[in-house]
Amino acid sequence: MLIETEQTPNPATLKFLPGREVSPGEGVDFASPEDAERSPLARALFALGDVERVYFGPDFISVTKAPGSADWPLLKLDVLGALVDHFASGAPLLLGEEAEAETFDDPADAEIVTQIRDLLDTRIRPAVANDGGDIVYRGFQKGIVFLHMRGSCAGCPSSTATLKGGIENLLRYYVPEVTEVRAV
Repeated sequence: MLIETEQTPNPATLKFLPGREVSPGEGVDFASPEDAERSPLARALFALGDVERVYFGPDFISVTKAPGSADWPLLKLDVLGALVDHFASGAPLLLGEEAEAETFDDPADAEIVTQIRDLLDTRIRPAVANDGGDIVYRGFQKGIVFLHMRGSCAGCPSSTATLKGGIENLLRYYVPEVTEVRAV
């Protein structure tokens, strides 16, 4: 099995591309070993010891190394080994269904929310996925859009610039009712 790797804007995160579907639908983020209990693959990656975060995207896995851990050339080999072992075993990615996080919206804003979600899905999320991350809509209230950053975006040094300079400007341009974007 050939697994390609790509750098991300977050120097602590590497993106692994196994050449197959990883997580259909919305991605899954594991911010700690405790979060990974329902995923054999995430547990195996955290068991390496130097892994701080794991994210499963539609066709990639982002792995964030812990501060002060081994350099990527060493850790990358261990991660690749865990990925190959998992996919060769045929084990499921998740042992249970991912509960979808709640969103909070005012029903009166349904048309605005539809516009925001469309822009996120067609323009923003594909670009962020190229960098090994994801941005998930969580709500719209009083002009403020609430987004959850996952994968390589979580903790990335440039995530605030992406959120404010990129996403907020794009949403404000196309949806005048948007006044601000905040991470949750």
